[in-house]
Amino acid sequence: MKILYLDIDSLRADHLGCYGYQRDTSPNIDRIAKDGVRFENYYTSDAPCAPSRTALLSGRFGIHSGLIGHGGTAGDYRHEGAGRSFSDRLARESLPAFLRRQGLHTALISTFAERHSAWTFYAGFNEMHNIGKGGGESAEHVTPTVMKWIEANASKDNWYLHVNYWDPHTPYRVPFENGNMFEDDPLPDWLTEEVFDEHMRKRGQHTLTDMNNLAQTHYYRYPRHGKMIEKREDLRVILDNYDSAIRYVDEHIGKLLQCFEEQGVLDDMVIIISSDHGESMGELGIYSEHGTADQATCRIPMIIRWPGKRSGSVDDGLHYQLDLAPTIAELLGAEAPSSWDGISYAGTIDGGKQEGRPYLVLSQCAHVCQRSVRFDDWLYIRSYHDGHHGFPKEMLFDLKHDPHEQINLAETRPEVCRQAIYYYQSWHDDMMASMPFDTDPLWTVMKEGGPFHAKEYAPKRAE
Repeated sequence: MKILYLDIDSLRADHLGCYGYQRDTSPNIDRIAKDGVRFENYYTSDAPCAPSRTALLSGRFGIHSGLIGHGGTAGDYRHEGAGRSFSDRLARESLPAFLRRQGLHTALISTFAERHSAWTFYAGFNEMHNIGKGGGESAEHVTPTVMKWIEANASKDNWYLHVNYWDPHTPYRVPFENGNMFEDDPLPDWLTEEVFDEHMRKRGQHTLTDMNNLAQTHYYRYPRHGKMIEKREDLRVILDNYDSAIRYVDEHIGKLLQCFEEQGVLDDMVIIISSDHGESMGELGIYSEHGTADQATCRIPMIIRWPGKRSGSVDDGLHYQLDLAPTIAELLGAEAPSSWDGISYAGTIDGGKQEGRPYLVLSQCAHVCQRSVRFDDWLYIRSYHDGHHGFPKEMLFDLKHDPHEQINLAETRPEVCRQAIYYYQSWHDDMMASMPFDTDPLWTVMKEGGPFHAKEYAPKRAE
């Protein structure tokens, strides 16, 4: 068994051709999707970066693992305490550790653990390659290391290779000489002049005003961020460069696929393509960020090409990214660890069955403290700390008719809000009852002063 996991940071599903995007951002990813299963409603349980990848590889919700933020107590994986044995459970029950027990050699090419001091991310890997730029690297820094690994190892039996690309993560670092292949493509219709004017009046983290400030204080080293945003057409500084970053990664994925083909293993290997979270492109007035528990941040692509299994199909069910671990276990014919919170959807890949969940609960505690409920066509968002954005306590969006979250229906559809709250409370009761701790880490974040990335945006007190 040979498994390649392509982990592309900040990649929105709806900016890929195989998900219906009109711009030509992803020909190589689309090629894999055509031969595999594409999941339409796939979400990270815990956003953003560190909570999401921890959930993926531990197989556990952030409320269980304790890691739901980027700083403070909730920035670390919970210690097991007095019951810890000679090695901790991650050494045995992380997804890579599980794959090792199935006889696979596990390899990681990523700087993620160093970037977030998330050293538990290494649990279960036989070998780890750190490019050395702490997440500041672009694809041209990553690909040579991957290709060297492929040439040395791809023809061997039984391996799992996890490769992390960062380019769609702001700031967008595609070499400037690559130009802008999307400059003649129109901007999204929903971002009208009226919407743009409204967004220009907003204040807070990664609003347009904040993006202009960042261009002068943080992003000035990156030529693609040099232009100030003053009129609607200037949104290309964000939208075109984000799409250029996706296309740049896709081109490097094409190089990897060619390398695997030259090694004679491409047709026989499992390929999984996904992300840790999406990226706001104007939703809720936020740009180039992944700081809310909404559709733009929490919906992610998931493409699985498993030779001999279902191909050319789409699954519409609701799934968490932590459902991947038990799915792989079932497809390998192995029993999943009891600590995993995921539910297998192997039947979707094996025989085309629809095996989605009735609802999902999504969390974000690094930029805001929010929990949201995704069910039917609805997304309900409850804010415990708004990250100084001015969000109301409750937001409700009809994603079928309002995918970019423009109209808050919380006041006009209270019966839908009540249904969402019932789902949320049921999930929360189950989570709290199934762990030895009596504290929801969301409240730990609140008691420690609020979400890590929002603290610098807090209103200044008068002297």
